[in-house]
Amino acid sequence: MTWRSIVISQPAKLRREHFSLAIEQMQTAFVPFEDIAIIVLNNREITVTHPVLAACGEYGISLFATGDNHQPNGVFLPYLAHSRATRWMRLQLDLPKPIAKQTWAIIVRRKIANQAACLRLSACNGCDRLDSYVGRVRSGDVENMEGQAAAFYFPQLFGKGFKRIQESFTNAALDYGYAVLRGTIARGLVAHGMMPALGIFHASEQNAFNLADDLIEPYRPLVDLCVKHMQVPHNDQLAPVHKATLVNLLNMDIAMPRGTMSVLSAIEHTVESLARVLDGGTAELLELPVLIGLEQHRLEF
Repeated sequence: MTWRSIVISQPAKLRREHFSLAIEQMQTAFVPFEDIAIIVLNNREITVTHPVLAACGEYGISLFATGDNHQPNGVFLPYLAHSRATRWMRLQLDLPKPIAKQTWAIIVRRKIANQAACLRLSACNGCDRLDSYVGRVRSGDVENMEGQAAAFYFPQLFGKGFKRIQESFTNAALDYGYAVLRGTIARGLVAHGMMPALGIFHASEQNAFNLADDLIEPYRPLVDLCVKHMQVPHNDQLAPVHKATLVNLLNMDIAMPRGTMSVLSAIEHTVESLARVLDGGTAELLELPVLIGLEQHRLEF
């Protein structure tokens, strides 16, 4: 079972030692590959050997690279890990438009409901208004209730002057958290034989992760809640401790139709349920998360 999220922020050499990742720094740490879900490289002096990349492909590990601004700008994903990838590609391409529109409406409703939950958990105003938006979402979200909700939600959560386009600690933290979730969802899609570029609603020709951008929407408020409770540093810069906290969101509890589980497990359930929708099921089969707070998931052995 994969459950570890590794963030490397200091110079290091990564090599393969039998069935483990060896992280060489002042001392060498060993982590079994079978335990690792994602690795984030956040230093320009990190060396990765080819056997490590091969192991990431073999074990289905997402390896994130970061740019000069320390935001994730690339992700290494396993190549055609599923034995019936072509079949799933055809199912994605042949998804009936009514099912696609209904699926998108279900995603938008849950996203807005989770935004309302985020406001409640943050003791902010506006929850009732967002709750009313949920009931107004129609097939395909033709009235763009998602956009209307976002325009109302962010100023309620982060203050009236807040805008997503401005450079700030808050936006940098949001972007970092979203990027980690996006790459993790893409990892799950590839593992199940789906093409992340073929979306249900998102359809940009320049976006290799359209489907991941569809499924991430109900998970975004988890990042929002985490960032809301972060203390903004005096220099307004995202520090390694903040990045580690955002990556650790994959190990937080979230509610799913089958019970409370980690976000990492919830993503797997969401992707598996999407496969059932693609394979001739109804949109109601899609399993999406319900935001319940920021509790660390406890592993049971």
